[in-house]
Amino acid sequence: MIHFILLQNRAGKTRLSKWYTSKDEEEKDRIKTDIHRIITTRESRYTNFVEWQKYKIVYRRYAGLFFTFCIDVNDNDLAYLENIHLLVEVLDHYFGNVCELDLVFNFHKVYMAIDELFLAGEVQETSKGVVLQRLQEMEVQD
Repeated sequence: MIHFILLQNRAGKTRLSKWYTSKDEEEKDRIKTDIHRIITTRESRYTNFVEWQKYKIVYRRYAGLFFTFCIDVNDNDLAYLENIHLLVEVLDHYFGNVCELDLVFNFHKVYMAIDELFLAGEVQETSKGVVLQRLQEMEVQD
């Protein structure tokens, strides 16, 4: 299960967060800071998986952004690493070479994409084509 998704830049600014477990705002801020400190100080020769508290952090860096999933310890690391890549591919096709500003100014569209891929912390859809088609249909309705 995914407990939360964070999209952070190298400076530590959280550009987007999606929480599937209940946390108060103070704890969320502490978690964001802690996660950013952990993943930015790791050398690139290490894996993209970190055990943290009673969870596992799976992250991937694309340009200046870190895409981070917090999952259960027993979940498949590589499957979630692939889901991060799928999310980035969907965003890249949807926005046409996605950048940090797309996430900032079109955050509602990013949330739509995340909601199409993940439901209640579980993977809902794995087909990039299906997700993009659904996003285009929602775009037409607006």
